[in-house]
Amino acid sequence: MVTLERFRWWHLDEVLPLERALFAPEPWTAHHFWSELGQVDTRHYVVAVDDTRADGGVVGYAGLCDYPDEAFVQTIAVAPDRQGHGLGAVLLEELLAEAARRRQRRVLLEVRADNAPAQRLYARYGFTRSGVRRGYYPGGVDAWVLERT
Repeated sequence: MVTLERFRWWHLDEVLPLERALFAPEPWTAHHFWSELGQVDTRHYVVAVDDTRADGGVVGYAGLCDYPDEAFVQTIAVAPDRQGHGLGAVLLEELLAEAARRRQRRVLLEVRADNAPAQRLYARYGFTRSGVRRGYYPGGVDAWVLERT
């Protein structure tokens, strides 16, 4: 069974290998996560934990930044063996609920132009393309800016 918990410093030992596996060649570092987790007034980070796993409990994580006029999905990550089973939707729903609790009317995010599964997930939740960041990701892959109002 998977439960969502507030992302705490002690989760980093499990999150960092997952981050490297999913986002190489430019994964976030421990320093980056520490910086994000330290901004408690404007950030909301959660981990998805499955205590039945022999290799540790974290199977996903997600983070939201609360700006004055909008919220921004900083990251959503799901362990490769858990992708395609709805965990990304659970994490996204948590971030959208937090944006609503913070009275944000607009939520934005960036997604790789070649990540069709993620694009389908975001479309199901009402995100539409509002811009492009050319060559944003490693290898020159564009980022699509998606928005949900």
